[in-house]
Amino acid sequence: MRIYNTLTRTKEEFKPLVEGKVKMYACGITVSGEAHIGHGFQALIYDIIRKYLEKKGYAVTYARNYTDVDDKIIARSKETGIPADKYAAMTIEKIDKVMREMDIDDPTLWLKATENIGNIISFIAQLIAKGHAYAASNGDVYFDVTSFKGYGCLSNRTVEDMLDGVRVENGEEKKNPADFALWKAAKEGEISWASPWGEGRPGWHIECSAMNKAAFGEQIDIHGGGRDLIFPHHENEIAQTESLTGKRFVQYWTHNGLIKVNGQKMSKSLGNSLLLEDLLKKYTNEAIKFALLQTNYRNDINITDNLFPDAEKHLTEFYRLIYAVESKFGKGGNGNAEIDRRFNECMDDDFNTALALSDLFGLFKKVSAKLAVNNESCADDVAQIKRTYSILGMFKKDAAQYLDEVKAKLGGAGVPEEVKALAERRWQAKLNKNWAEADALRLQLTNLGYAVKDSKDGYEIIKN
Repeated sequence: MRIYNTLTRTKEEFKPLVEGKVKMYACGITVSGEAHIGHGFQALIYDIIRKYLEKKGYAVTYARNYTDVDDKIIARSKETGIPADKYAAMTIEKIDKVMREMDIDDPTLWLKATENIGNIISFIAQLIAKGHAYAASNGDVYFDVTSFKGYGCLSNRTVEDMLDGVRVENGEEKKNPADFALWKAAKEGEISWASPWGEGRPGWHIECSAMNKAAFGEQIDIHGGGRDLIFPHHENEIAQTESLTGKRFVQYWTHNGLIKVNGQKMSKSLGNSLLLEDLLKKYTNEAIKFALLQTNYRNDINITDNLFPDAEKHLTEFYRLIYAVESKFGKGGNGNAEIDRRFNECMDDDFNTALALSDLFGLFKKVSAKLAVNNESCADDVAQIKRTYSILGMFKKDAAQYLDEVKAKLGGAGVPEEVKALAERRWQAKLNKNWAEADALRLQLTNLGYAVKDSKDGYEIIKN
């Protein structure tokens, strides 16, 4: 299995620090607002990576954090009048709920900045003792970037490049403009904790280094996050941790691409943020996953108007074939090792979900052809597809349940169950080329006051 390592800009053979075990950490969400599609994509990717590593036989400990105190959260607290800690807890509860609706599993460990204040203070104190950090007279503490020779290794920048154009804000007492805050002195009315440098709170970057060390020790195998975190966040994590330990912090740095909406960067300022909660009202979670995973995880995803509707159409077509096969041959099946082997081949190449999903079109074409000639081996194929692709969150639902869910989201909730059942039976009859039965069922629908409009992707029930 080969993984693309951002640190070396190459795909490398995966060899964990300890044979058979993997320590993996992914930067989670700063809980200043609701979860958007970018948050969902990142959480989905690392959930899949964890599950595939487990399929390969590794014992995986997967940690993920919530940044539950920072400038944005404090600003939202002031806007809403809700104390910062309560605002963060309330937002985390909402995010957890929508992630479960996306069917994304919890990590092994949930880590929060506010639950690691002691670890963070201890980490900072050790950096000061080693000469890598310094306390300012106002209670701020900064990391001295010139004290770490490897600074810039992840982003391929030099300290000189970083210093160019950086300015020191009023009230900051930095030795170098590129130095970054490890501890921020509390302003009046802000949430704070006692420390050797006075009342304050952690800087953003230090929390991940301190929580990693507390959870895993000095080194981990895989660290992940969005590509926007390479600099400064992950660059600063390396500097902090390796300055303290003297060891290579992360063996494999992995970064997923970012979300664009109709070619533009997704942002609140442009008003084009796509909230997961809103998307889940329109599309099934499997359709959202299918849409996202058709792009290699390291590339940016451009969400066009047709991306999610097209994904839903493809999945509906696949599920209709599954329903037809299972109705005829049952839900058993011995499986098909070749389907699993090919999937593993795709995923072993840097978790190439895009290639694995592209294979589905050919697989279901073969299923359809076998079904048409009454070849029972199509049941083996369907059983294997369901088992194998469940790692990507695909085909986990009962076929009839999925098809009903799609109809409800498309406005079919008001159609009587009897009519839905007749329409589905007619569609399956067409798939089986049983034209006489299909015509008879169409007549029954007409007598009940309904018609069906067929397309290459399925059918639509229409009230006459």
